[in-house]
Amino acid sequence: MTREQDLYPPVKALLERQGYCVKGEVGAADVMARRGDDPPVIVELKLRFSLGLFHQAVARLSVTDLVYIAVPRPTGKTARRALKDNLALCRRLGLGLITVRGDGRAEVQCDPGPYAPRKSKKRTAKLLREFDRLEGDPNSGGATRHGIVTAYRQDALRCAAHLAEHGSQKGALVARATGVAHATRLMADNHYGWFERVEKGIYRLTAAGSEGLVHWAYSWDTD
Repeated sequence: MTREQDLYPPVKALLERQGYCVKGEVGAADVMARRGDDPPVIVELKLRFSLGLFHQAVARLSVTDLVYIAVPRPTGKTARRALKDNLALCRRLGLGLITVRGDGRAEVQCDPGPYAPRKSKKRTAKLLREFDRLEGDPNSGGATRHGIVTAYRQDALRCAAHLAEHGSQKGALVARATGVAHATRLMADNHYGWFERVEKGIYRLTAAGSEGLVHWAYSWDTD
């Protein structure tokens, strides 16, 4: 679909199947529908999601609580992810969402209404653990040119600094000296390429690890 007008017939047919009388371009509304004494339905048609589309739809909420946005149904993995994210935004804003398939059939993804998302105790607990583990406030200025400082990276830096000072060591000794309980697993996983296994349970710092200590020098040591 290359024109917003192409969305109108499928959306109109969808609403008419539900007993609505539908008209296009009524005042500022792209589509308006009425069914007896029910509140009117307004649909805003666009070829893609945009901030302006959401602004426009939210403004229509001053007229009726039954406001939808209608877009062509995206295809492809990235597009499906965008659809999921925008669907969540519609629900958050109390808007409905209609998508129009390539074969011309309109489908309702969600209806307008109050949104009360369920809180995830698991995600909350994970975020709190990260907050407690993160030393200082290393990201106060946003991400550095090397990236965001996480508690995991701070642990890796502690292990790297210990190896830089003491040379190759067993993971258990590194864990005891640095307070990083999972030091052996961290060095074995070697997500940053900073560690190299010399022999079973013994690790040394790589050249990349030495560079990491320079790049992240102010990101982990808060003493």
